[in-house]
Amino acid sequence: MKKYFVTGVLTLLFSFVLVFQVSAEGYTVRLDGQDRFQVAVNVSKNGWTTSSNVVLANYNAYADALAAAPLAYKKNAPILLTQPKTLTAATKQEIQRLRATSVTIVGGTGSISDAVVRELKNMGLSVTRISGKDRFEVANNIALQVGKKDKVVLAYGLNFPDALAIAPYAARNGYSILLTNKDSLPASTKNIITQWNVNQTYIIGGTGSISQNVYNQVPNPLRIGGANRFEVAENIAGRFYSSQSHSYIATGMTFADALTGSVLAAKKNSPILLTASYIPSETKSAIINNGYQNFTVLGGTGSVSGSIFNQLSVSVVGKKIMVDPGHGGSDPGASGNGLVEKEIVLDVSKRLNSKLTNSMSKVLMTRTGDTYPSLDQRVNQANKSGADIFVSIHVNSYTTSSPNGTETWWNSTYASADSKLLAEEIQKEMVKTLGTTDRGVKHGSFKVITSTQIPSVLVEIAFISNPDDAKMLADSSFRQKAAEAIYRGIVNYFNKQ
Repeated sequence: MKKYFVTGVLTLLFSFVLVFQVSAEGYTVRLDGQDRFQVAVNVSKNGWTTSSNVVLANYNAYADALAAAPLAYKKNAPILLTQPKTLTAATKQEIQRLRATSVTIVGGTGSISDAVVRELKNMGLSVTRISGKDRFEVANNIALQVGKKDKVVLAYGLNFPDALAIAPYAARNGYSILLTNKDSLPASTKNIITQWNVNQTYIIGGTGSISQNVYNQVPNPLRIGGANRFEVAENIAGRFYSSQSHSYIATGMTFADALTGSVLAAKKNSPILLTASYIPSETKSAIINNGYQNFTVLGGTGSVSGSIFNQLSVSVVGKKIMVDPGHGGSDPGASGNGLVEKEIVLDVSKRLNSKLTNSMSKVLMTRTGDTYPSLDQRVNQANKSGADIFVSIHVNSYTTSSPNGTETWWNSTYASADSKLLAEEIQKEMVKTLGTTDRGVKHGSFKVITSTQIPSVLVEIAFISNPDDAKMLADSSFRQKAAEAIYRGIVNYFNKQ
């Protein structure tokens, strides 16, 4: 996987900065903007060459817009933002670029004034307003425009994360997003559910957002909850997007970027995962468990930091990697100078596991304790795992104490070129980091690399039979360096694949 970094201002075609890292298999891209208006415009440019319809929402009030994504998706319309009393210039320019003929405003005159309506009409646009006495009625009136379905989504109406996390799925499937209080279901919302003969209600959020009392009032409720907004988004992704490779990333602390990105996510059939000033553990789990390798970051660095962007851009993110600590249990492997191979390689493998997991890779270990999976079992596990690569970790030994150094083995039976490349990258990093003698990359016939059908290597860190090598192998800092070197070799492999 070849990744490279490009930053540019595409002045002729676009009025935004597009920062991305791309590859044959995956990419990380940022839809940037100097403010939320411009981010919305850039999302629109990314998803729509032209559009007859536009949905317009207040830039600073999420309540009216929470339920807008299904309607926008039905109309194949981007969601754009405006100031309440005047049509924002960037938004006006985007409406013109899209050659739109109609605009749907969500919210009453307190959200978007009649002055904005007049400005839109002066542009020759047809304007429709969907409003209501409160956010619940606005959502219900939007639902009437989306149209009757036997399934609906119910989200907490006094905060935004849960409704926006479910918005891509609801929109793509034509399910209206209805809103509720925590402990009471608004009568108007209940009326729609009853009149539509709804037979499935998706409850989004835990009992802290929508109580069991509300849950008990709706037909056939199915709760997708979580301890916090990040876990709710994780659980939505796991239920509905486990077979996708792409995800949108938005801050979970403000609503605008996730709102305007939700319709684009629906078009791309992708989830929206949420971040804070860091990548929450729940978001990391969603990436690891679902294998997301491609990301579109919504918003500038004030919303999703450069550090988060860089973490998502590491080539091992979303990859599935099998790590094989050699020997174990009744098979101690080599021994010498007071050391036993099975103990050293398990320690190094666990350290490698930690590095990869922190980089949002899914790691499968052939053993995690002092057990002995047979060679056939290791191979079968690898071939059934769906892993991207297989790395078997060992230490070397010889009948005399003089041989020393590091070597990495590969085999040409399966995935020949990739196995060789993986071996070369790991060997290069090991020798550079550890300062050991470079014994080279070698073609060998070890069963775990001849019978494993995915790119596979066998790493010999150093010689347990050599006093100098053994002294290093006994040192925990050396083992950590070995794990980090193997990790960097894996990263380099995916960069060059």
